[in-house]
Amino acid sequence: MMDVFSFGYREGVLHAESVALPQLEEDFGTPLYVYSTAGLESAYQRFAHAFHDQDTLIAYSVKANSNQSVIAILSRLGAGADVVSEGELKRVLRVGIPGGRIVFSGVGKTGEELEAGLRAGVHQFNLESEAQLRLLSDIAQQIGKSARIAIRVNPDVDAGTHDKIATGRKEDKFGVPIGLACDLYQTAGTLPGIDVVGVDLHIGSQLTELSPFRAAFLRLADLIKQLKALGHQIAQIDLGGGLGVCYQNESPPSADAYAELVKATLGSFGCQIILEPGRALVADSGVLLCRVIEVKGTLAHRFVIVDAAMNDLLRPALYDAWHPINPVIKPGENSLSEVVDVVGPVCESGDVLGRARALPRLVAGDLLAIGSVGAYGSVMSSSYNTRSPAAEVLVHESRSAVIRPRLPLDVLINQDRMPDWLPAGNKSMGETGR
Repeated sequence: MMDVFSFGYREGVLHAESVALPQLEEDFGTPLYVYSTAGLESAYQRFAHAFHDQDTLIAYSVKANSNQSVIAILSRLGAGADVVSEGELKRVLRVGIPGGRIVFSGVGKTGEELEAGLRAGVHQFNLESEAQLRLLSDIAQQIGKSARIAIRVNPDVDAGTHDKIATGRKEDKFGVPIGLACDLYQTAGTLPGIDVVGVDLHIGSQLTELSPFRAAFLRLADLIKQLKALGHQIAQIDLGGGLGVCYQNESPPSADAYAELVKATLGSFGCQIILEPGRALVADSGVLLCRVIEVKGTLAHRFVIVDAAMNDLLRPALYDAWHPINPVIKPGENSLSEVVDVVGPVCESGDVLGRARALPRLVAGDLLAIGSVGAYGSVMSSSYNTRSPAAEVLVHESRSAVIRPRLPLDVLINQDRMPDWLPAGNKSMGETGR
């Protein structure tokens, strides 16, 4: 899906805002992640406008795209951050998001991570077990801090999304069964260093209907009533993220419709609403620019081999995810097309970026843009096959800048360390021997 604020054809050439993608290929090479500032801003503003009349903290889910430039753009607009590791916490603190706008989630937080969150003064810890609760209490006492907590409950609601990104069913590893939550809240109320402030849930990602949200929110409303009856001062309701985007032909709810549902089901409690959107804020603001290496195959099955691969974009291999793939140079009206598989050079049969795509007849050197990759693209990349992951570039109107460089192969390889009992082929691991 091409965000109207981000990417579009101008005189037959695909642009990111006012910058032609062929110019970015010439300047920075391929494969290349390209992000649009305008797209990020417009996505955030849609959410902010939808919730303008509710007390809301929009805590961007950093796991979707953790590049500090992306975080900085959203922070400048008013976003907080939802983090799930000490590394993500350090990223958002470095960008300048204060602890009071940070939510610390995650199914397995270590003692070191809990202490880091305490020292940062995070707005809320979302805890997922009694063991986490007691460990946090111990650490808070040791360092003389108080921890603001919510317990993540599992409402046993099927989000109707891909099995690997559903998180709110009883068989999923996340949260505390909602039927056991009151007992754990009672325990929390007795522990030193613990300040119970809220409740939390997150049922999955890429939801394209409101009905699973409604079912989960109504169960959460019942729990809040029980907790208030027990004397807990619930001031914050964290609803996680999960609102989907259009990759192919989905019709996800609008932010406005989602906001109306939140108000109808939970607005009467007068609590701050915490939202953790990730994909919905960044997915459509990124493309992966790649170059055709060669075209091969028979008339019955054609392969377009490009210089991007599953190590750059894992989602198609991991989730069978569908991403739009468009030629950078728009074909003429009478151009011939063919159905092809767009694949990478990695030595795996699963290295397929798009199956059975109708594209103009391509030749080596042509450029393609894989769309809606701003979320869960670069953050999931690797150096499999000793391939340097794609660089990242940010566009702002007519300007562009590298925001994560491509690692030179020698730098990548030199991350290895040889133990002193193994003979080294070269005195310097950066040299190339014959």
